[in-house]
Amino acid sequence: MHSQSLSLAPLYRRHVFQSSKKVDCHVQVARELSAHDLYWKGDNVDTVLFKATIRQMQVFMLKYGAEVVVRPKLFDGFVLVHMTLNGIAEIESDGQKICIPQGRAAVISPKKNLRLWWQAGSEQLILKIPASLFDMIGAPDATGIACIPSLFLLPEQMSPHWELLMQSLLGVLGLAAQSEQHAVWINHFEQGAVQFLWSQLTATSLIIPETAETLSSENVTGAGKFKRLDALERYIQERLCDPLSLADLARVAGVSVRGLNALCHQHHGVTPMDMLRNIRLDAARRQLLSQPSANITEIAFALGFAHLGRFSAYYRQRFGELPKQTRSCHH
Repeated sequence: MHSQSLSLAPLYRRHVFQSSKKVDCHVQVARELSAHDLYWKGDNVDTVLFKATIRQMQVFMLKYGAEVVVRPKLFDGFVLVHMTLNGIAEIESDGQKICIPQGRAAVISPKKNLRLWWQAGSEQLILKIPASLFDMIGAPDATGIACIPSLFLLPEQMSPHWELLMQSLLGVLGLAAQSEQHAVWINHFEQGAVQFLWSQLTATSLIIPETAETLSSENVTGAGKFKRLDALERYIQERLCDPLSLADLARVAGVSVRGLNALCHQHHGVTPMDMLRNIRLDAARRQLLSQPSANITEIAFALGFAHLGRFSAYYRQRFGELPKQTRSCHH
């Protein structure tokens, strides 16, 4: 995976703490990163945190030994970019839910609520970006980051580019305390990373007016959007094994195909057919976890995946492991 080639040596020289005490870990991470509630799903606490300040940005590497559920307080004037180095992370915010497999990164900017689930032993690289940097690159909206979606998974093809930007940011940590002679071009690095994120957000129509206008023109606003999404997801869950078309999904949601595309991009960060595939992959994973002896080929075919190799590739992209690894790890 891409993350395996990312050198974290400059960050690993900035050790904050390592602890096996639950309360101690919670307090220290809250102080260094963000206030949150923390729920442990196991006793192998073994938590380690590294932290470095670049100029305005801060970068962290955090690992919990046990499986955890984290419920942060709403962010005060900053955005997080969360990259999974090892394992799997699942994030839910404001009605959206995404899985971040190894090597992928997501922008997190909750407006109402946020919940994170981390697989035991997973390692996460987290970039904390102040709202002021989005203002500096000329992002619209007087409130700065208010127009950024709650969750956005960077497209897989952009992962190597994000990794290069992160490597550049980590590389400047070795300069003599980033003296003022380096300040201008290090600031430029930071702004370049933010500009990259902004370009990805706009490229996927998540914050440009067209999405809002498309939904508004079809009377899809406010709570109505969530009712349509609930109806759509319920319809898919009840027909996991049926062949479903884009037109079928749009009809159930009560919008045009264009409106459905806007709705899914705004609330899930993916196309409608990608959303359908992800729901089916989630169902496959649930079956493998609850029935370790189940036949992988039969599960794939039953859920509409006619090509086993493609199913395995999609599965690994979403969960960071192959179906057979899920089965063997929990058998």
